[in-house]
Amino acid sequence: MNSSEFSRRGFSAGLLAATSALALMPTASFAQSARQASALVEDVVNDINAIINSGQSESRMLSRFERLFGQYANTTVIAFRCLGADARRASNSQKRAFVQAFEGYIARKYGRRFREFIGGRVDVQDARAVKSWIEVRTNAQLQGSAPFRVDFLVKEAGGRNLFFDMLIEGISLTRVEREEIGAMLDSRGGDLDRLISDLRTAG
Repeated sequence: MNSSEFSRRGFSAGLLAATSALALMPTASFAQSARQASALVEDVVNDINAIINSGQSESRMLSRFERLFGQYANTTVIAFRCLGADARRASNSQKRAFVQAFEGYIARKYGRRFREFIGGRVDVQDARAVKSWIEVRTNAQLQGSAPFRVDFLVKEAGGRNLFFDMLIEGISLTRVEREEIGAMLDSRGGDLDRLISDLRTAG
C-alpha cells in the first residue's frame, strides 16, 4: 500500500446495521431515506472538521472521535464484519469486549491521521438505493491530492440511520480491516482474548 492509498483510507475510515429492507420502496419513501442518509454523511463530515480544527490535544481529539463513531457508525456491525467467521465462535462476553476494544482501536488508528487532512473537503454528490441500504456518493478533496470518490453505505438500525461500511474508490474499508484483524488474530494463534487485550492499546 503506497502512502497515497494509506492516507485516503485513513481519512475515509476515520469519517471513517443490520435490519429491514429498503428495496422496492415507493419513490417518496426513497427520496426521504436518501435525504436522511445524505444528511447523516454531512453531519459526519462537519463534526470531523470541527474536531480536527479544534486545536485540542491528541488524547482529547481521539476521545471525541470515538464518541463520533459511536454516534454515526454501526460499530457493532463493523466490528463483527472485521472479525469475520471468528465472531461465530466467540462467547457473548467476548463479543461485547471485542466491540468495545475495536471502537477504541479504530478511533486511535485513524483519528491520529486527521491532522494531515486539515483543510480537506468532502462534498455529497447523490444517493441511491442498493439492495437493502442507501449508498451516499461523495467527492473527497484533500490538500495536494486529486479528488477521489468515497461511498458511505447507510442503513437503518434501531430507528436510526448509521453507516456500516465505506468504499474508497471501490475498496471496502471493512474488507481491509478484516484482513488486518485476521492477520493479528493469526499471529496470536487464534487466541481471541489475546487479540481483544492487544486491541485495547493498538492503533
